[in-house]
Amino acid sequence: MYTSQAHINIPEMIRKKRDKQSLSAEEIHYFVQGVTKQTIQDCQIGAMLMAIRLQGMTQEEAVNLTQEMKTSGVVLEWPKEWSSIIVDKHSTGGVGDKVSLVLVPALAACGCKVPMISGRGLGHTGGTLDKLESIPGFNINKSPEEVKQILATVGCCIVGQTPDLVPADKKLYTIRDITSTVDSLPLIAGSILSKKGAESLAALILDVKFGEGALYKDINGARELAQYLVYVGNRLGIQTAAVLSKMDNPIGRCIGNSLEVIESIECLKGKGPKDLEELVTCLGGHLLHMCEKAGSFKAGEEDIKDMLQNGCALGKFQAMLVAQGVTADLAKALCRGEEVLRHTVKQEELKAAAGGVVQAIHSLPLAKVLHELGAGCTQSDQPVNWSVGIELLKTVGDHVNKGDPWIRIHFEDPSLSESQKALLQHSLVIGEKVETGPLVTEIIQVQSQGEKRHNCPA
Repeated sequence: MYTSQAHINIPEMIRKKRDKQSLSAEEIHYFVQGVTKQTIQDCQIGAMLMAIRLQGMTQEEAVNLTQEMKTSGVVLEWPKEWSSIIVDKHSTGGVGDKVSLVLVPALAACGCKVPMISGRGLGHTGGTLDKLESIPGFNINKSPEEVKQILATVGCCIVGQTPDLVPADKKLYTIRDITSTVDSLPLIAGSILSKKGAESLAALILDVKFGEGALYKDINGARELAQYLVYVGNRLGIQTAAVLSKMDNPIGRCIGNSLEVIESIECLKGKGPKDLEELVTCLGGHLLHMCEKAGSFKAGEEDIKDMLQNGCALGKFQAMLVAQGVTADLAKALCRGEEVLRHTVKQEELKAAAGGVVQAIHSLPLAKVLHELGAGCTQSDQPVNWSVGIELLKTVGDHVNKGDPWIRIHFEDPSLSESQKALLQHSLVIGEKVETGPLVTEIIQVQSQGEKRHNCPA
């Protein structure tokens, strides 16, 4: 595709980007290949990333970067008859975000194929893989051939990134993390969409969160990211849309890996918390409409709800567990609601200091305490205590009396300290009344005439 690149050199490329000039497709190809094959020094990669962070990229550059990252490794291939039904979703992360555990099997129950390549939790956000690995025997490491077989028999799987899938992203992300360039829009787009592009998707829905517990605290920043991702995704040939959703309070009533699995199973039975079901049905409804499995968003939403109510989504979840290494007996017992996951030794409830209506439960303090107790990690190789977690006995909109228990903490060692208890107590906001609205505020799509943004249908 490219002619001899002997005339290209990295210092000149860094200078160009530093001086706000655009990089050609050939130069971007040379850079990504150098990252992948380790022919470029780390200091030069860091300098290029910082230049991109400070000067930005044109949309064309961002598309070229993402495309080159996507093809730096294996690109998954599917049977032709699946070409219109391979779908996936990506979330920018949140506290208690267990949507994938429910949405993926629900979509499979509706006839889609979902090859989700997911990640672990870092910082204050929980990782889908960490939640699933709290189930004994669950194996996130599957080859492309094994993924194809699971999709053929079950319709969905949730796996980790393999070394030969988008290797350029792994290297770039490591250097972004140590050079404070993680928040660059073109680099975020490249990281997210190169992996989704390698899945060879027909349709992708992005859940871009805003609020206290999100990467972007205000909706304007989240909207800019969503617009950027939707544009690049569609230019890659993936039908891409994004929703903007609030991330102030935790999603659902449970936070922590094992507890979130249990709550997800309740949602798969049609008995989950309303906010979790809202996100699952909204995201699923849009995906079903996008891949023409439903005639409208509303029809798609109803299809997802039906799969939660009639047990089909739960059946797909159970089959996925078995296909990924969980014994049939354990998977069946877990989905029946039996206590098969590891429990913590200690539990403690905290009581409300005042009476009234719960106006908010700030998510970041809860996540901070859980990480200190071992439920999360700050580095990818750090061990996780899957059984540590929090149950919210009261949630936003509930009435609470002074002295009522409102939170239950599951922990082991270290014990819960007084400062941690105080931090948790300060996360509870009580007042006289609260006004609640939908979690999803907007959907952003690209149509033939250009970008379209509108409120998400109620």
